[in-house]
Amino acid sequence: MSNADHSASRRVHPILSIARHEFLTNVRRKGFVIMTAIVPLIMVVILLVASVFGGQAGAFFEAQFNRDGGATGVVDQYGAFTPLLPEYEGRYILYPDDNVGREAVRAGKVTLLMVISEDYLASGEVTLMSAEGGASAVMSGDSDGGRAFLVDHLLREVVDEDLRRRLVEPIVPVFVPLDAEAAPRGGVAGAVASVLVPYFLGLLLIMTLLTSSGYLLRSVAEEKTSRIIEIILSSVTTQQLLAGKVLGLGAVGLLQVFIWLASAMALSGGFATELGVAGLLLTEPATLALAVTYYLLGYMVFAVLMGAAGAMGTSAQESQQVAGLFSFMAALPLMMGGFMISNPNMIVARILSWFPITAPIAMLMRIGMTRVPPIDIVISIVVLLATIPLVLWAGAKVFRMGLLMYGKRLTFGEAVQALKRA
Repeated sequence: MSNADHSASRRVHPILSIARHEFLTNVRRKGFVIMTAIVPLIMVVILLVASVFGGQAGAFFEAQFNRDGGATGVVDQYGAFTPLLPEYEGRYILYPDDNVGREAVRAGKVTLLMVISEDYLASGEVTLMSAEGGASAVMSGDSDGGRAFLVDHLLREVVDEDLRRRLVEPIVPVFVPLDAEAAPRGGVAGAVASVLVPYFLGLLLIMTLLTSSGYLLRSVAEEKTSRIIEIILSSVTTQQLLAGKVLGLGAVGLLQVFIWLASAMALSGGFATELGVAGLLLTEPATLALAVTYYLLGYMVFAVLMGAAGAMGTSAQESQQVAGLFSFMAALPLMMGGFMISNPNMIVARILSWFPITAPIAMLMRIGMTRVPPIDIVISIVVLLATIPLVLWAGAKVFRMGLLMYGKRLTFGEAVQALKRA
């Protein structure tokens, strides 16, 4: 073996030893066992409640969330809503005037009263009254069911059923790619899978970060508080210690997430498994490869940042505050999901894809939604690849300085000064 190979082997061996120690130590903790078991137990409880109180529970939640669940009273001052169309009888009840309708609401016979004004065609005015009042009445009356009721009765004079149906639903969108070779594999299901699989990996990355960072912050804080870290740093370098912790505690987080996912698949009776396999098979190979790439690169960047954050505080609580900033920035694309879904290639989405902390989640969302400009893919991957050794170097410097400071929190300014002196 050459001297270079021997030197590399000596550098790698402590990293693997530290990773193995961190993994075994944390998976044996009671806290890890309890937290890992809680999620499957909650799933079991939900399934038991659903099986024992299935119908009643379903009715309860439907009543809580379904605004169209109760009967609606109608006072037709305009005249186009009398008599009711057969398909609306039972769900809607006609009353001669608003006084009778108010009494019906108070008595609980109807949950909402709609008073359709005499000049409805010109003004569109519908007075809404409910026992709950306020915004609840507006939301109930302006629901899809309420709108369909009004439109169907206004169009009752239209004899042609096809014409009436098309007036109610003027468009049924059908996606056809411009080029045949650009058509998603598996048709509509393939298009949906290509969106959901990268998005799911983005959520999985956030879950992994939250679980792994918790173990990483606690481990660093404990060693720093007990001053064991001085002994450890006498036998390994800061880079080796940080890399070993990132690998070992990252494996702990991945194991926990894997157990949760496996539990969900097992308790779903195989449905989730079949759905997941189908999604992977239908996802375009290039999209899947990019999704996995961004997941791995994103984890490496965030894990090192979390390790540095763990060393900056005097306790796990203080370190969590610093780490919370990185977690917030990482999840920023998810918070802007509505804007990114409507326009995945907007300038803000592209800028987020070029910034190393937001790039993994931003690109995981974009690659499944649209054809991302190749330059964005190249820039984001190059930036992430360049960031990993940079944050490992900078993180190790901050990590070492923070570890050796007892009873005092390492400020951002002090961290910058440490990097300037490096």
